Amino acid sequence: MRVRIRPLAFAACAVLLTSFMMVAALMAADLYLHKRTERSAGLNVWGYRGPVAPKKRPGDIRVAVLGGSTVFGYGVTRDQAFPALLEQRLNGRVAGGRRFSVVNLGYNNEGAYSFRYTLEDYAYLDIDIVCLYEGYNDLMGDPNGANHSVYRRNSPIFRLTGYFPVFPLVFREKAMALLHGGNVNAAYAPDGKTVFHPTAANRATAAALETAATIGDSLERQLERVAKPAPGAGPRPQSGSCAYPWTDYCDSVAGAVDYALSHGQRVLVVTQPYPLWPKVEERHRSQQQALAAMLHERFADRPAFRYVNLGDAVDLRDGTLSYDGMHLTPAGNARIADRLAGPVAEAAR
Repeated sequence: MRVRIRPLAFAACAVLLTSFMMVAALMAADLYLHKRTERSAGLNVWGYRGPVAPKKRPGDIRVAVLGGSTVFGYGVTRDQAFPALLEQRLNGRVAGGRRFSVVNLGYNNEGAYSFRYTLEDYAYLDIDIVCLYEGYNDLMGDPNGANHSVYRRNSPIFRLTGYFPVFPLVFREKAMALLHGGNVNAAYAPDGKTVFHPTAANRATAAALETAATIGDSLERQLERVAKPAPGAGPRPQSGSCAYPWTDYCDSVAGAVDYALSHGQRVLVVTQPYPLWPKVEERHRSQQQALAAMLHERFADRPAFRYVNLGDAVDLRDGTLSYDGMHLTPAGNARIADRLAGPVAEAAR
């Protein structure tokens, strides 16, 4: 009997040791990738942009800015995004040892539906003031096609531990770049007309990267069994807080405001600059007018709440302020920071 058990025990130990070494190697790779991409266009290990927020000191005021790519700072480095500039402006205003720290919780392509989940996931940051800044990613409006993305919660590792892994995506895109002459977009081309012929070395490296990404996916699937469930993506019951087609959007914003106020946080809901294109601008104005009316009706008597309209804060036709009619240059982000500093400082008082 012992003769049979020992080989089995040895095999089990070998499998466990191999699995541990594999996880350790992937973890080391993920930490390296976080460090490589953190300043330019990446996220820190906890899934938000910028340095990891330190523990609050007595008297510190923590501000969290939530939204999509215009909060994240698509196209600029983390210190050129408006949350980082807002922190600079706020700390230039205060005295007496108080200090602001502004956390950039924006995530590309997320809309208002993600607000409540993001506040839940980052409650440990001990947030004092919440700034909700998103409307562009909810302009479709139709509840059956509304933006219900909560990308960080797609990862069971994040839902289970708060750590946000990036290596599966980075490895796959690096593999595609090797196979398509450095052009990741070519890998997604529908016609498949790629003329680049990768070398044997590139093919071998790409295969290794794809294998590592697949292993990472497998580990996440195993963790899926014990992680809390991801948010449902289907349409939700409509409360009628705003007229169609903005009901879903208004419900999401109102839910986030309710959640923040119930946790003792002060809240600013901010309208983004009106878009460049006439039809999109008309739709955005309609959306924000409906939102403002709902917010006034529901929260006007709450001292911890404020609505701020920055629709005219930046002329998106000016190429020095916006490079694509929506996302802002460093100068455009500086204008948003300048306009927001006053309302946030007032909320802190």
